[in-house]
Amino acid sequence: MSFTQIPILDLSLARETDSKPAFLDSLRDALLNVGFLYLKNTGIRQELFDAVCAEGIGFFGLPEEEKARVEMKNERSFLGYSRLGNEVTALKADWREQLDLSTPHPLPKPSDPLYHNLLAPNQWPSPQHLPNFQSTIEEYMRQMSHVSTLFTSLIAEAIGLPADAFGAFFDKDQQHKLKIVKYPDTGDGVGQGVGPHKDSMLTSYLLQASSHRGLQAQNTKGEWIDCPPIRGTLVVAIGQGLEALTGGVCASTTHRVQSPAAGEGARYSIPFFQGVSYDAKFESMVVPDSVRELKNQALERSGGRRDDVEFTFVKGRWGHLGEATLMNRIKSHPDVGERWVSSNTELRDYGVAVRLLIELVSGSSCTDPKTAG
Repeated sequence: MSFTQIPILDLSLARETDSKPAFLDSLRDALLNVGFLYLKNTGIRQELFDAVCAEGIGFFGLPEEEKARVEMKNERSFLGYSRLGNEVTALKADWREQLDLSTPHPLPKPSDPLYHNLLAPNQWPSPQHLPNFQSTIEEYMRQMSHVSTLFTSLIAEAIGLPADAFGAFFDKDQQHKLKIVKYPDTGDGVGQGVGPHKDSMLTSYLLQASSHRGLQAQNTKGEWIDCPPIRGTLVVAIGQGLEALTGGVCASTTHRVQSPAAGEGARYSIPFFQGVSYDAKFESMVVPDSVRELKNQALERSGGRRDDVEFTFVKGRWGHLGEATLMNRIKSHPDVGERWVSSNTELRDYGVAVRLLIELVSGSSCTDPKTAG
């Protein structure tokens, strides 16, 4: 049968020898049959969760000129603030505003690949307005880096691989990303908080920062299953990168966010996205046949699989994970792509593809594909 609820796993069980086998069994079941789960007892104190939520919500109370000062289109890194309705999913504007951040990295060298522009310093709000914002968010990202690394090793063990099986896909100073998101309950765009999509890379961890419902995962029948906030938990989604690397054994689940109902107030969430090396290739892992057979059986029981969104990380489409990631960012933020990518005369390897992609998403009328390369 297709899943009808989201499983809750206790990460503390994975840290004890006696309880770890049962945890891995539960994790394997979630990976094969759901691709979405709650994680509790992560090792992060509730006080830090609460502080992150408070600082994140506080950002959206800043003056408009301060938010504009750190706007995403100011830089080519796709890091920074996005205005309400300025991101696109499934060719439709998402009714949310957000701040994109990452673990700290210096600017790339001119000789680096284009997708290395995603590695860059953050645009931070002024400490004059939010004195504890940067230190709180950076501490959270540091701790989440450890949680995600541990959890990825447990995923490997759950599907019969060595604990360090995914190690080759991480940089020594691996970049991870974080969003701080506000979904208003008013306005012309209310409805699609964020459209049906799959997360990129390996795993993502959503901290639901308010009590609103809205997050939903799609099962193999095409039904939408609610993922309501549970205090002290993170909602874990399997990313497209992990599906590609495991040959489909760990499936990336389509999900969406619906806007809060009028009068309910804004919904807030803070997802953390585990990164992988942008230089990594799309080679599948050698997953044991016994686990692949369990996956096949799960698909048969559910009557097959239904996806409402394009699968981006198809082997052979892109040479590196970074290329696929960059193109996803251009699709989501065509204004940034238009300013920093399509007009760059050095980007001849992307040429027509970049220009056509921006036209498709933004509806622009540029007719000369050479301006993209």
